Amino acid sequence: MKLRTLAQWLQYQQGVHARSIDLSLDRVREVAARLGLLQQRCPAAIVGGTNGKGSTAVMLAQLLRSAGRRVGLYTSPHLVRYNERVQVDGREATDEALVGAFECIEAARDALTLTYFEYGTLAALELFRESAVDVMVLEVGLGGRLDATNIVDADVALLCSVGMDHRDWLGDSLEQIGAEKAGIFRRGQPVVLGSPDMPSSVWERLQALGCRALCATREFSWQIEGAGYAFEPWHYRGPQGVLGPLAAPGLPGAIQYGNAACALTALQFVGGAGECGRECISEALRALVLPGRFQIVPPRGHSGHGEIEWILDVAHNEPAAQVLAAALRARPCAGRTLAVAGILADKDAAAISRTLDAVIDQWVLASVHDEPRGLSADALAGRLAPLRTTPLRDSSVGEACARARALARPGDRVVVLGSFHVVGPALTWLGLY
Repeated sequence: MKLRTLAQWLQYQQGVHARSIDLSLDRVREVAARLGLLQQRCPAAIVGGTNGKGSTAVMLAQLLRSAGRRVGLYTSPHLVRYNERVQVDGREATDEALVGAFECIEAARDALTLTYFEYGTLAALELFRESAVDVMVLEVGLGGRLDATNIVDADVALLCSVGMDHRDWLGDSLEQIGAEKAGIFRRGQPVVLGSPDMPSSVWERLQALGCRALCATREFSWQIEGAGYAFEPWHYRGPQGVLGPLAAPGLPGAIQYGNAACALTALQFVGGAGECGRECISEALRALVLPGRFQIVPPRGHSGHGEIEWILDVAHNEPAAQVLAAALRARPCAGRTLAVAGILADKDAAAISRTLDAVIDQWVLASVHDEPRGLSADALAGRLAPLRTTPLRDSSVGEACARARALARPGDRVVVLGSFHVVGPALTWLGLY
């Protein structure tokens, strides 16, 4: 039966391969070769890391666009629409374009099976070729060494951070996880590191391959004019020289300055540095939009969301929870902080809740149904660290948001966290998508 809609294709892809996650490159590389996707390609940047890679990838793409480049951006997962994953010059791929790419992939794969993510990666590469983009920015999905995006030999690799996450797939130590993430490096390649605090496995990989490492606080640095949470100007120092004052990134939080500095450092290796001066950079940073990363929805009086501030953040591991906790502390609230939380089964819910409980006055747990790894609110409650208050439980994200809104008083705020599968439905419930 011919599949005609994007929804039909996505449902079909869930069952083609025996496992939903199968970290390997042989099958996806073979299909890419059959499609001719790895020959005569444009420059590419690959962005990996435990946290920060989505923001950094979006920033790099925006900077390249401001420099006049036609950019293909591939990110994952999506919040509301699958189309968010594939963008050309800031525009999401249409259903028709994605279906056309999937049809090409299906014809080429023959008896080879592909996972859902592998279909998506190949579709992005196919659409970037069809659109004749000047440069590709590819966000790693999981790990690095065996992630489908790693079939591309990128011109520059960015490794934003290494933290404990995806232990079932990447290992139980930072050294193991670092080795997997460093698998995106290539011999002699420039590599941008978002922190000097990397496991020794990362440094060993860099040395073995003779990579040119550009490390935060060493080859490049940044200085913020203020605390870093009120969109203050900042200054960048790096291989391109000293730039500043620059406009603050449009994404809130001090961590975003470091992500912006990583993107600026990588710019020279994919052909965008020469055309991107101080005003061009500031314009690109001001225009940044990335839902679900400490996204603030301000109070709206007696209508809409009421006199309540909403903050949406996809923090789904302990390092991200630490960043979120710091951001909440740096943004004082007159009233209480309520959390709508849903966390997947393969995440460390105890560590996340332990990290955040000091800044959360009331937890409202949401069941996650649209993902095989989803947990019910009851199951999640059993995985949390001991909390200061008894968590409330609801059968859906929408019900949890409604309960939090009913509990909240003027001056309170509601933080939605824990997963893309929670923040996405919350954005829809709030009427923002």
